[in-house]
Amino acid sequence: MYALLDTIATLPLPTDAQRLFHGRGGCYPGCEHLTLDYFAPVWLLTSFQPVAEDDLERIGAALAARWAVLAPDAPLNWVYQLRQEVKAETRVMAGSVPEPHVVSENGARFRVHLPRGLNHGFFLDMAEGRRWAREYVATRPGARVLNLFAYTCSFSVVALLGGAGQVVNVDMSDGALAIGKRNHLLNGLERGASFLPHDIFSSWGKITRSGPYDLVVMDPPSYQKGSFVAEKDYARLIRRLPDLLAPGGHALLCLNSPKLGPDFLQEQVASLAPGLVFVERLANPAAFVDVSSERALKVLVYRQPAPAQG
Repeated sequence: MYALLDTIATLPLPTDAQRLFHGRGGCYPGCEHLTLDYFAPVWLLTSFQPVAEDDLERIGAALAARWAVLAPDAPLNWVYQLRQEVKAETRVMAGSVPEPHVVSENGARFRVHLPRGLNHGFFLDMAEGRRWAREYVATRPGARVLNLFAYTCSFSVVALLGGAGQVVNVDMSDGALAIGKRNHLLNGLERGASFLPHDIFSSWGKITRSGPYDLVVMDPPSYQKGSFVAEKDYARLIRRLPDLLAPGGHALLCLNSPKLGPDFLQEQVASLAPGLVFVERLANPAAFVDVSSERALKVLVYRQPAPAQG
């Protein structure tokens, strides 16, 4: 736990939501179960195994000491979440959590929900994917974007802020899309987005009718029982890509499974959509350093070639 305490002792005061300590990456022996995030104005400590009460007290004391330096006139707010398999137990250890709780990233604003459930409404590890998408559409004003497994629609928000003309958000969860709609309003985005609560594997008709797209974002769960299992279902997505993409369009393929490396996606694209051209693998945010690039989040960019000019 000393690596975490050392990190806390020199913490900056971030303005954007971000991870500050990533024990899950395996770079800090003895801290593999711990992460520390900042969702202003709240620190979130997450553990994937139980933490002794005296250790929680030491972490709380370290946060309090650092906070007294960073923001001596503001109360310390910190939350501890214990995650075990598919369950989460969350405790407010000091201060409070605002409701509604709105955080920022690169000028965009998003609602988060720290006290409830395993997912907080905003995935910090996808920051570089959102940055890339926003910069990409900025070079293609009016771009049409398809956001599959949209969750709370952060890709849609940044695409529209970057100048996209239309984004189609598709997700099975009405609740997640409802938060996504609020995220658009938070950013003054009242036009340009549609929200489709839909199981893509039941029918592609509604999705293909709005295409082809200049950008397709595929960010599915790696495993969600009864909904999506990457090993067998990602192929069904990749097979559709050539028909979804406009000539010269790009796809962002995301995979967050420690069991599957980038070659899993690359081999499937080579087999099922061989016309697509690999562009690059995006780097993960620096805080998400991992001993294995194979195990870390994979975000791969592919391009649909434009027809040759005669």
